[in-house]
Amino acid sequence: MADILGKIEIKNNKNKTTLDQTVNISGQAADLLRGALGSGARSVALQRSETRETPDQSLWTAIRNRTTAIGFNAYREFLDRVLCSKNSNDREEKKIQRQIDNEMPSHFHGVDAYELLKTATQAFLIMECGVAVERPKDSATGLPIGSGADEIPGEASRVDQPWTYDEVTQKLTQYLGAGKLPYLNRVVSALFSPTNSTEGSPFCGNILRNRWSNPCLLELIWSFWHEEGMLVQSMNAISLRFQNKRGPQDRDPMAHLKLDPLRPLSNLLWGYIQDDHDRLTVARRVYEYDQQYGLTLIGKAVPAIRSVESRSKFLEGFHNLLYTSSAFYKQDDDTTVIADAFPVLNALKEVHLVLAQGAHNQFGDLPWTARVEMLMQQYLLARPEMREYLGRTPMVPYQEPWMAQVDTMKEMQGWSDVSVSQFRDLGVFGEQLLLSIRYGDWIAVNDTHQARNWARYWRPEIQAYIHSYRAVTGVDLMVEHKNRGDRDLQPSVHHARRIGRRNDLPSPAAAHQNNGDPLKSEYRY
Repeated sequence: MADILGKIEIKNNKNKTTLDQTVNISGQAADLLRGALGSGARSVALQRSETRETPDQSLWTAIRNRTTAIGFNAYREFLDRVLCSKNSNDREEKKIQRQIDNEMPSHFHGVDAYELLKTATQAFLIMECGVAVERPKDSATGLPIGSGADEIPGEASRVDQPWTYDEVTQKLTQYLGAGKLPYLNRVVSALFSPTNSTEGSPFCGNILRNRWSNPCLLELIWSFWHEEGMLVQSMNAISLRFQNKRGPQDRDPMAHLKLDPLRPLSNLLWGYIQDDHDRLTVARRVYEYDQQYGLTLIGKAVPAIRSVESRSKFLEGFHNLLYTSSAFYKQDDDTTVIADAFPVLNALKEVHLVLAQGAHNQFGDLPWTARVEMLMQQYLLARPEMREYLGRTPMVPYQEPWMAQVDTMKEMQGWSDVSVSQFRDLGVFGEQLLLSIRYGDWIAVNDTHQARNWARYWRPEIQAYIHSYRAVTGVDLMVEHKNRGDRDLQPSVHHARRIGRRNDLPSPAAAHQNNGDPLKSEYRY
C-alpha cells in the first residue's frame, strides 16, 4: 500500500494557527490509519480543557441577577409603577403604593415629594438586594415575566450549559444549606455561641435581622466609581445654581438653569437641598473608601483625611488578580495546553482576606445609604426637565438616561473628557467581581476547578473592567508592569494626570513616599 502524505494544522479558539506540519506515514501505521479513516477526509479539532461544575456557580448567577435588579433602569420602572401609573400587580409593590397613597399630600410644598421619593427608593432596595435569583419584572405590572422553566439569558456561555431559573434556584438552595452563605456561617460560628446565633431585633443580644440570612448584595466600590465619574459633583453644581450661588468660575456655566415652579423637578430639588444635613458628606464617604479599599478622592471639597485604617493592599491584590486572570485566559484559549488556575486561586484568597479585614464599623450601613442617595441623584438627573435645561449630545449612546446629563455637566464645567460610561462600567462590574470574592468561601477552597470556573464565568466583566480602567487612568492591567507601584497608584491620581488638570502632579515615587495618599501632595482640582 502507498504511503500516506498529509498535513497537520492545529488552530486555537481564535482561529490562529499554532502548528502547521507535513507528515509522511508509511508501512503498518499507514494501513491502520487508512482502515480507521475509511474513505474521505476527516476533521479533527482540539477542545478547551473541561472542568466540573462547582456549587458556588449559583451564587455568581444570583449576584448578576440581583445587581441587575437594583440597577437604575429597574429602579426607574419601579418608581413609575408605585408613584405614577399605579398599575403594579405585585403584592409587595401594592403595599408600598398604599403606604405612599396614605402619605401623599393634596398640595406639594416643602419636602413632602422628596421624602416620598426617598421612602420609595429605600423600599426598592429592600425588595431587590438580597441573595436570590428571580425572573425579570414586567415594566408595567411589576409581575415576573415568563416561567421558572425559562433559560436565564447569558448563563449558557458562562457555565457551558443552559440553566433555567428553577434549576439555579435549586442549586442556590443547596449551596446555602440552612439558608446562609457558607462564608457568613464561618464568621458567625466564630463569633456567636450556638444558643445565641439567631436573628432578631437590634435591641436584643442577637444578630441583626437579615444581616446573616439574607445580606444585601451591595459594594461601596459602585459608589466610589460613580463619584469619581462626577455624579455627585454634578448634583452639587445644580444645587448651588438652584440657590443662586455662583460657582468658582468668573462666569458661571450654570447661569442659564432656571427651573419653573410648575413642574416637579423644582420641588424635588428644594427637598433635596433641605435634606442636605441628613446626607453623607464627602468626608464620610472618603473615610469609608479608605477603610474598605484604600481608595480616596482628590478635589477641593475633599478634606485631608487622617484614617485609623487604610486598606493599602487592596489595589495591589485586586490588580494582581485581574492581571493573573488575563494571563490565565491566554493559556485557556490555547487548546494545546491545560491552563493553570492555581495563581488565580491564590489571588482570590488574597483579595478575599483584604475585603474581610475592612468589613466592620460602617460596613453594614454606609454602602446602603450611599446607594440610596446616588440612585436618587441619578433619578433627578434623568428627569425630563433636567434633559431640557442641560441638553445632551444627540448621537452618543448611553446605557442609562441620567448619564448624558453628567457628561454635559462635565463639558460645561471643564472637569473631564472621559465619558461617564467608563465610570459606570467600573462601578457595575467592579461591584459584581468584589461581591463574588467577598461572599465566596475562598479561605476554605483548595480546588483549582473553582478558581477556573470563577475566571471563566466572570471573563466578560473582568475584561470590561480592565478596558474601562485603561480608558479612565491610562493604565493597562493586562500587561506586566516593571514598576508595579505606578500600576497600583490611586486611580484618582492617574485620572487627574490623564485629563491634564495641572502639570505639577506628584510623580509615582513621590506619591508612594506619602504612603500612596495623593491628598498629602499639593494637587487639587
